[in-house]
Amino acid sequence: MQTNPPHTLTFTRPDDWHLHLRDGEALAAVVGHTAAVFRRAIVMPNLKPPVRTTDDARAYRQRILAALPAGSDFEPLMTLYLTAAMQPAEIDRAVDSGIVHGVKYYPAGATTNSDAGVRDLADVTAVLERMQERDLVLQVHGEVTDPAVDPFDREAVFIDTVLSPLVRRLPKLRIVFEHATTREAVAFVTDHPHLAATLTPQHLLLSRAAMFEKGIRPHLYCLPILKRESHREKLLEAAVSGSPQFFLGTDSAPHSRITKEAACGCAGVYSAHAALALYAQAFDSVGRLDRLEGFASHFGADYYRLARNQDQVTLTREPWTVPDVYPFGAEALVPFRAGETLPFTVSTSGATLGR
Repeated sequence: MQTNPPHTLTFTRPDDWHLHLRDGEALAAVVGHTAAVFRRAIVMPNLKPPVRTTDDARAYRQRILAALPAGSDFEPLMTLYLTAAMQPAEIDRAVDSGIVHGVKYYPAGATTNSDAGVRDLADVTAVLERMQERDLVLQVHGEVTDPAVDPFDREAVFIDTVLSPLVRRLPKLRIVFEHATTREAVAFVTDHPHLAATLTPQHLLLSRAAMFEKGIRPHLYCLPILKRESHREKLLEAAVSGSPQFFLGTDSAPHSRITKEAACGCAGVYSAHAALALYAQAFDSVGRLDRLEGFASHFGADYYRLARNQDQVTLTREPWTVPDVYPFGAEALVPFRAGETLPFTVSTSGATLGR
């Protein structure tokens, strides 16, 4: 553990291995935050309609590139949305395209725009077998949707009833357990060396009590939901462990203020504006900034079998205050830690972000 924390830390430019960019005006409003710091990002396919085919992914990729700030070198890494109608031939097209890096499994109804998701993995056995053959990553939203299961238990039940049988049936299929939130998820991934997990800043920094501090905090509501402090501690332990199975994935999910502050508010935390600074705060809380580079910049690239980035970013212990809102088309977006002071700024290629 570091005893004399550095004032500045320069390391390999990171990537975000789980990101929501939306589309249209929303895409244009948020993509610059990610592109300013991250070189690449795995972009989720849960649009309306979903990104179901390689052609859909190619068209969405072009819209992302067109929305980037001038001079940006950001590279979107595309994914397909797994549906019961998908055929193995689509996996071949995806791999051969060179732009698709995974297929996302949403249990039907589990989260935002997931109604088209798969209800039974047995319906897509041939597709999963082809993914194993072609070595294409399956990215899973690890929750069951049975209303009889407590929302705080849905990840653990998913591991027992869905993920464990899948791993036994397809032992060489590479799987990323997206936004893991429980000690059960950490243990399962650790016990299966070919699996990996992404961890979000909110799940590393907060436990479920934060959602109810002095009232309901709708901008902290996400899926999977925040868990007990004992789970947060286990997630942070995994993040700073140096294990290549755990890496950065923000799950940054923009929603307008009015859809979050509603009678039935949307699930999602927007963290792209300050993601690396937030992770740095989490790692620094246990004196392990020296482990941030592997988690943020190396392990995800290695798992997805991509080259590590060659440029760098610099973290500086210089506080700044997060804006209360950001523009979001005709509406407003409330970011994670809105109005609060963060202890780190980030700079890359001579530009300072987060002020």
